[in-house]
Amino acid sequence: MLGIRSIVGADTDMERVVMMGADYYESQQSIAKHQEEGEPSVGIGPRTRVVNAIIDKNARIGSDCVISPDGKPSEMDSELFHVRDGIIVIPKNTVIPDGTVI
Repeated sequence: MLGIRSIVGADTDMERVVMMGADYYESQQSIAKHQEEGEPSVGIGPRTRVVNAIIDKNARIGSDCVISPDGKPSEMDSELFHVRDGIIVIPKNTVIPDGTVI
């Protein structure tokens, strides 16, 4: 399920995902600024795989990432994510850089 203003890059694979969307569309100036800072745009970048996840609003997930609860305990906390009952939860406004494997 994708929420309002959800942006998902090409060749991205999503299975059992709830994506809350975004509060705004990002401007070209904002996209350029974040790229200069090495941060992805709001949404999910291309060639990323997301399985069993809830992604809160305004999350920035880069390209070529893998986000899955496989191999993790059913309950855990990290700076970038939480796992609850085998579901990855990406909090609001979280930035996950390109190539990250969770």
